[in-house]
Amino acid sequence: MHSDKIKEFLKKNKTAAQGGGEDKILAQHEKGKLTARERIELLLDEGSFVELNALTTHHYYEFDMQKKKFFGDGVITGYGTVNGRQIFVFAYDFTVLGGTLSAMGAKKITMLMDHAVRVGSPIIGIMDSGGARIQEGILSLDGFADIFYHNELASGVVPQITASIGPSAGGAVYSPAMTDFVIMVEKAATMFVTGPDVVKTVLGEEVSFDELGGAMTHGTKSGVAHFVAKNEYECMDYIKTLLSYIPQNNTEEPSVVPNDDDPNRLDHNLINIVPENLLQPYDMKQIIYSIVDNHTFFEVHELFAQNIIVGFGRLHGRTIGIVASQPLHLAGALDIDSSNKAARFIRFCDCFNIPIVTLVDTPGYMPGTNQEHNGIIRHGSKLLYAYCEATVPKIALVIGKAYGGAYIAMSSKNLRTDINYAWPTAQIAVLGSEAAVRIMNRKDLDKAKDPEALKKQLVEEFTEKFANPYVAASHGTIDSVIDPAETRPMLIKALEILANKREKQLPRKHGNINL
Repeated sequence: MHSDKIKEFLKKNKTAAQGGGEDKILAQHEKGKLTARERIELLLDEGSFVELNALTTHHYYEFDMQKKKFFGDGVITGYGTVNGRQIFVFAYDFTVLGGTLSAMGAKKITMLMDHAVRVGSPIIGIMDSGGARIQEGILSLDGFADIFYHNELASGVVPQITASIGPSAGGAVYSPAMTDFVIMVEKAATMFVTGPDVVKTVLGEEVSFDELGGAMTHGTKSGVAHFVAKNEYECMDYIKTLLSYIPQNNTEEPSVVPNDDDPNRLDHNLINIVPENLLQPYDMKQIIYSIVDNHTFFEVHELFAQNIIVGFGRLHGRTIGIVASQPLHLAGALDIDSSNKAARFIRFCDCFNIPIVTLVDTPGYMPGTNQEHNGIIRHGSKLLYAYCEATVPKIALVIGKAYGGAYIAMSSKNLRTDINYAWPTAQIAVLGSEAAVRIMNRKDLDKAKDPEALKKQLVEEFTEKFANPYVAASHGTIDSVIDPAETRPMLIKALEILANKREKQLPRKHGNINL
């Protein structure tokens, strides 16, 4: 009878919804963690989730695995909406065999990713996994390889976001690293290629899980985590906010969000943020918050490489990506980590049609054997490459120091930047005035009766002749020297004129960025 079939259907779906069973769900809750289904419900609009492949099971019989079959097989996949926008989501289910990845689990994830790419919707992955399912051997490893390949296929086509809310080890960490943004939850998430036990055995180092690969470690030191969330609820809020700034896919423009912030709003206090002595630090974020709509700035990679700032804001409703020197940290000098951080962000913005606004106050690239030996030349070139490669509207504003190679790297005119502004406070030169004078006038200073007085005079002369925005403006590398108070309206006008920008690229398979 049909009623029996319906009963069987309801029973199977109820069993699938229980994952690894009540005991495993309770154990997850006792750790202070939500289950995979609860996480999806927390992220998606109420009632919008549609599950795919809920009745999938593994097909492995070694090690008595036929007695350990669970519907869903350790990962939940499906689609729904976040604030009305369609997204695809997969979540590892730790209640089923520790969330380990099986061949069928990998198939579920890659099928989902294929759907997302075909319809042009973001992919959200929620990590809480024991890694490869050892019992399945190479089949599980092949599953990870399939996921990595699909990460690459989706890259630059649809946004990919990872929420790390539990363990990820070995091969499991590389899929998150291939996505656009990673959010890790403090005291819950860990990511490492080899765990503390292996580190101790091989190297004799004693290290805890959290020290080796916790959220703060990856948020501050490695840069793997773009955001560090206090808990799972804040993690989901980060995803929702991030989605609000970015488009569905690479063929769409970011949404324009109407607001009541006057596009012609002036700020006469902006000039007072910058010290008269440009060698003194100040907080570039004050300038960013003043310029953007409703003083709202969503910072990315806030805890990592703090000498450069990246993140999203809006100007007259349009999403922009902001890259800015931060004089509060290392005087805003560029180093290995900041070059990597900014280059990756620029390339994301370029993938998804987000204009880039760059605010410049940098004394140069960071000197020293540590930087040179660890590859500042190689890593620093990524920033140059990213700006040259980007075809989205690019606007740069020099606020203070812009010296040497760092001036070039921070979206200078010859890197195909569309509009370059400067404040009257800008100093654009090969070197800072004092350093330049010491090099060019060493003999005169050595012979002078009053070297300090002579140096002061020469510094003033050099600054007047070279280290000011008007020299750059006379050569066309600065389009306009602007009143700081008018920064917001001038940036908005530049974005409007560049809204329909189109650039043709020479045919090639791809460039060869110095990774």
